[in-house]
Amino acid sequence: MVSLENSHSHVSSTTHYSQTRPYYYTPPPSSAKVHRRSIGRSMRTIRSNLYQTDYENSGPVYENLTDSVVDFRLTELAKKLPVDKSSFSDVEFLEISHTFSDFSAYSSDISGELERLAYIPNSDPNQSSVSEPEPEPEPCVGFLQRETFSTEIMESIEPEDLQPTVKLCVDSLQSPSVAVKRSAAEKLRFLAKNRADNRALIGESGAIPALLPLLRCSDPRTQEHAVTALLNLSLHEPNKTLITNSGAIKSLIYVLKTGTETSKQNAACGLLSLALIDENKLSIGACGAIAPLVALLINGTNRGKKDALTTLYKLCTVRLNKERAVSAGAVKPLVGLVCEEGTGLAEKAMVVLSSLTGIEMGQESIVEEGGIAALVEVIEDGSDKGKEFAVMTLLQLCVDSVRNRGLLVREGGIPPLVALSQTGTAKAKHKAETLLTYLRESRQEASTSTP
Repeated sequence: MVSLENSHSHVSSTTHYSQTRPYYYTPPPSSAKVHRRSIGRSMRTIRSNLYQTDYENSGPVYENLTDSVVDFRLTELAKKLPVDKSSFSDVEFLEISHTFSDFSAYSSDISGELERLAYIPNSDPNQSSVSEPEPEPEPCVGFLQRETFSTEIMESIEPEDLQPTVKLCVDSLQSPSVAVKRSAAEKLRFLAKNRADNRALIGESGAIPALLPLLRCSDPRTQEHAVTALLNLSLHEPNKTLITNSGAIKSLIYVLKTGTETSKQNAACGLLSLALIDENKLSIGACGAIAPLVALLINGTNRGKKDALTTLYKLCTVRLNKERAVSAGAVKPLVGLVCEEGTGLAEKAMVVLSSLTGIEMGQESIVEEGGIAALVEVIEDGSDKGKEFAVMTLLQLCVDSVRNRGLLVREGGIPPLVALSQTGTAKAKHKAETLLTYLRESRQEASTSTP
């Protein structure tokens, strides 16, 4: 726990940084359970005199560790081989961050299916409904009729039989009627939803450059269908190049700033899909995607925050994008999410935080925003996977910083780390032991320098 005196000195040393960086953070939804660290909580672990050999049923393991037990454990660790800094490789980090490797959340286009079902007319003529302005009627040109459209039927039709329909949709994207364009974009969206051969056919039919102007359409529904169609098309690898070469990145970022909630989410996923090509990462960052992604991380729904985290993670494998993320104020909401339960976002937030420790300004911002205390809390109360992420991030913060090691010690980090080194997963044990070795070195240096 950092004393009040230490807190004041720390704030004054970082004021110059906080004045230049915008803050966007807003409190998390009330439905999420958030742990907040109370004064003196960590120091109880150091003051405890209740060590027992049978501690499995007596509360958190670290609460029963006396100073002598902690010192004994640190002495044990000191007898092991010296720390090899090369063991904290990016390969290992990527291996345990597999939580970001599934793209089913956006390739399934679930939101579009739900919205399509929501527009089925009410079959009960006696049931009253709130009157709303009637949208411009959609075209009734054969296969484009909404009531006869079925994605299940589409999946059973061979691509060569779909060519006339795809051509009709692509040609309709040039119509002066917003309703016609909206209907055509919607049909292409669902045709590209599940089948790779359909995505290839639509991409080869010239749909991509025809869809791009609709990303800046003032009609929200048309914009939403267009951005989701491009997202679905981008899942076919050759279409990624067609999309980027058509200049779609800036238009996707425009949707990320101005669209409906669903449009913003699918725009973020579209950028993520394009970022799977390494050379696109810098282009996406340079076009201004980072700041609206941070805004989505703060103000979006749970799904929107997940999409923002995943896209930021992929983009921040590039150093320049890490700097942009820190400058855009990403660290504060990330730290806020670290201790949030019930949303499935805490572990993802820790992975992005760990990525930002790769640059000095990222480390400074994490410490400034209370990241060390939050990560210690995860080691105390988090899931097994969360503890792995937390100890890895703390290790990256402390490996080259004596100051950060001191902050970790003052936050009461040693006892829960000792407990983790004994009871955690294999990866967590290894990282905890390595970090404790660094902390022991700092304690020794401090004791020898004291007169």
